[in-house]
Amino acid sequence: MKIAVMGAGAVGCYYGAMLARAGHDVTLIGRPAHVDAVNRDGLLLEFSGTQQYIEINASSDASAIAGAGLVLFCVKSTDTSDAGAQIKPFLTPDTIVMSLQNGVDNAERLSAVIGMPVIPTVVYVATSMEGPGHVKHHGRGELVIGTSAQSEKVAETLRPAHIPVEISDNAEGALWAKMILNCAYNALSAISQMPYGALVQGEGIWDVMRNAVDECLAVAKGCGVTVPGDVWGAIEKIAETMPGQYSSTAQDLARGKTSEIDFLNGYIVRKGTELGISTLTNLALHAMTKLRESKNAAG
Repeated sequence: MKIAVMGAGAVGCYYGAMLARAGHDVTLIGRPAHVDAVNRDGLLLEFSGTQQYIEINASSDASAIAGAGLVLFCVKSTDTSDAGAQIKPFLTPDTIVMSLQNGVDNAERLSAVIGMPVIPTVVYVATSMEGPGHVKHHGRGELVIGTSAQSEKVAETLRPAHIPVEISDNAEGALWAKMILNCAYNALSAISQMPYGALVQGEGIWDVMRNAVDECLAVAKGCGVTVPGDVWGAIEKIAETMPGQYSSTAQDLARGKTSEIDFLNGYIVRKGTELGISTLTNLALHAMTKLRESKNAAG
């Protein structure tokens, strides 16, 4: 299958590399410096203690999506509308579009822009960009996707590439579970610039995280969302299974980029305000992260 990755950051490059290794015709669409490195040398994938250059196509132009049967949409939540408008002219009614993004409303927002269905996808992978053309896998890699007429086809495409896929009839709840995990870790990791394992050793940190999670669950309930599984248990486990991982928000701020915090803790604050639910811990985490962003912007 011809597959395009719109937004070739750490997540997009990892899944693109895995699919290219499995023999698919994959094109990464990303920033010029990254694209130049990939076209020159291939994509360097660090995986399970090994390094391998993957031969893969790369472009900085959204028109490279033309002809793709599957599009993995991996841009930052802040760029969903603009990137959606860029790819819209190159999609066909048969193109399968998946949103592999943080937050809970990107598939809906993207669908409104491109005028076709989008499969919401929950991503559980720890990756980082180590430089232009160089992606490093730190752990996990499974996807949870929503039910649609195309979901089985997607699963059959991804699983042989060693990408575990679960099809869920409660993808919305799974997206909320992932967002709540991000609300617990991302801002704290960004503000402290610490990885998860060291972060949770800080005085009072578990209490702060517990308060943030309780607020998130209250807002989810107010929105009529059933969050599956043991949310707090999953949060505790992350510190054990990914102790060296920095949150994507921490990585963004370290590189001087705008983060997705408005679509994580900020989203909880906005929804809490609408519902009359107190979200003081999420408000504080959002406000402090925005301060760090503004400091970066000011130089």
